[in-house]
Amino acid sequence: MTGNTHGTGCTLSSAIAAFMARGETTDSAVAKAKVYIDDALQAGASYRFGNGNGPLHHFHRFWL
Repeated sequence: MTGNTHGTGCTLSSAIAAFMARGETTDSAVAKAKVYIDDALQAGASYRFGNGNGPLHHFHRFWL
């Protein structure tokens, strides 16, 4: 899919915590965080920065 995977673990755990803070159950929070990560990876797949793994696109839902 993409080599732009830098920060995915931290982003996933933060997304789970954010969804749980909004009142989601653990199962629902994990499922929604997974969708968010998948979308962010896909949206950031074309970015090329430096020589290492690039970032996912954290703001893909708001970027026009």
